Amino acid sequence: MIEKDFVTEGLRRTRIDEYFEKELERAGYGGMDVQVTPLGTMVVVYAERPGMVIGRGGKNVRSITNTLKNEFGLDNPQIEVKEVGTPELNPKIMAYKIANMLQRGMHFRRVAYSTIRRIMGAGAQGVEVTISGKIRGSRSAVAKFVEGYIKKCGEPSIRFVEEGFATVQLKPGVLGIYVRIMPPETVLPDTVEILPPTEKIVEDGEVVAEGEMEIDESITPEDEAIVEDEEIIEEIEDLDELEEVIEEEAIEADDDES
Repeated sequence: MIEKDFVTEGLRRTRIDEYFEKELERAGYGGMDVQVTPLGTMVVVYAERPGMVIGRGGKNVRSITNTLKNEFGLDNPQIEVKEVGTPELNPKIMAYKIANMLQRGMHFRRVAYSTIRRIMGAGAQGVEVTISGKIRGSRSAVAKFVEGYIKKCGEPSIRFVEEGFATVQLKPGVLGIYVRIMPPETVLPDTVEILPPTEKIVEDGEVVAEGEMEIDESITPEDEAIVEDEEIIEEIEDLDELEEVIEEEAIEADDDES
């Protein structure tokens, strides 16, 4: 029974998302978040142009609220509209922008490369744009454009990579646009941070001071090689002196015995 409730709730959220995509397409719909509270259901709508979502005097918000209550069965729905800070980093918004440019007759390669430049210019770590359908002729094909670093599999690809999808109706048929973005603030689990060496000052067995070790950048690798050679020469000279001392002690011992 619990599994059935999860499936039902997931289907309802998908239907609500599709309703927003159709109703708020001109406002730059960028996704939603549904939160169930003791006072009702809070629906957070992200949009590029929040004013168009609210409407004059809140007319659009009231209409959407009634639709969510009557058609989707939400308990006391309350809508909160938030502006998308950087639209170039929202994959859903960028997928709709690609769809609009394709509908105006622009070539799919030009559209994909210009969109990737905008997304990477906004600071994304990586982006992947996939356009599928009748893009070259009468047969369906898939064109994939990738730039930067983006996870393709595993749990990080689900947690850290944001995805957006849109469709566009053209004369040859329907095209599907799929956009995947890795945000700039993403920190992967296998990220390694190299810290500078630290120096500790110990007195009477207690650490009295600790800080970063100062590295003398004035010493070049050639200087280090010269210092190493000098140390080797000094060691050789010390060995020669040691051999001389041993020989002298051996001679003195022989004299004493005689």
